[in-house]
Amino acid sequence: MVQFDTLPDAESPSAPSSVNGDKKKRSSSKMGRDKDRSASKKRGNTSDPNMLSVSIPTANGDNAYAERRSSVSKPARDFRDMPEPSPKKKRKRKTAPTTAVIPVVTAPTPTTPDIESSTRSPSPVIDFDGLSRPSRGTRERLEESDAQKEERLARMKGAVRTLLECVGEDPDREGLLATPERYAKAMLFFTKGYQENVRDIVNGAIFQEGHNEMVIVKDIEVFSMCEHHLVPFTGKMHIGYIPANAVIGISKLPRIAELFARRLQIQERLTKEVANAIMDVLQPQGVAVVMESSHLCMVMRGVEKTSSSTITSCVLGCFERKEKTRNEFLSLIGVNRR
Repeated sequence: MVQFDTLPDAESPSAPSSVNGDKKKRSSSKMGRDKDRSASKKRGNTSDPNMLSVSIPTANGDNAYAERRSSVSKPARDFRDMPEPSPKKKRKRKTAPTTAVIPVVTAPTPTTPDIESSTRSPSPVIDFDGLSRPSRGTRERLEESDAQKEERLARMKGAVRTLLECVGEDPDREGLLATPERYAKAMLFFTKGYQENVRDIVNGAIFQEGHNEMVIVKDIEVFSMCEHHLVPFTGKMHIGYIPANAVIGISKLPRIAELFARRLQIQERLTKEVANAIMDVLQPQGVAVVMESSHLCMVMRGVEKTSSSTITSCVLGCFERKEKTRNEFLSLIGVNRR
């Protein structure tokens, strides 16, 4: 009689099925994890690079994903302050040769030169007529008559009186009787840069001297108004440039800084505007501007950090390309000193 040995559990016919079952379970769990990863990647990737994916817990314990637009995705400058886009060049299409056509001769029509397009500055901060950041309000204030000036002052005085009433003061008491007019005139002075022209300030003070070494005017006192809270920020600005044979009168550099500071500003934009204006007017090899200031909107309110200061810089041309030139400028103005 033939006897068959019994196989152990690992070698029994039922063993492969249990092993296959374990493999299927592991593969299914792995596929589930892969699906979760791909779903999370899809939630994280959006078509807009400025959109952020934010998880929000729901009532049932799951996480819902919402999209939030970044606050720094677009520039703070008004769209009217941006230069007009350059017209795109049209590509000429190749056409098949056709039969001879008799040309029709017509009288030439007189054309007027496009003054704006031919003289407009490539700089984003200077318009074709030398004004910086032109807008409808800037034009109206620049070209208004004496009667319109009086009307503007009267409206500002009324607005200041309303502010005094809203803060709980009596605008008719002795100390505040002339405050609305004083404040209105002071605000017009603080923002007089809106009416000034870059080319009028330079006034042809550019001289061909064949000089190509660094020129620096440092410790220029700057007073400006924060456009977010309408309170001052003050500090010092250092301006340096390397001429391309032509130099500018050294007094013009502080005047250009004053022009852009006498308007509602933020320090980052002010630094960039001064550098771009000098680069546009003088066409040097490079321009570097560094500004250090204290903001009363951060000192008197908010975090109230009285000893803090803000430093911004803008480097163009050779200062941006050459680290050695940039470090020389920073050491000369004292930023690299320890």
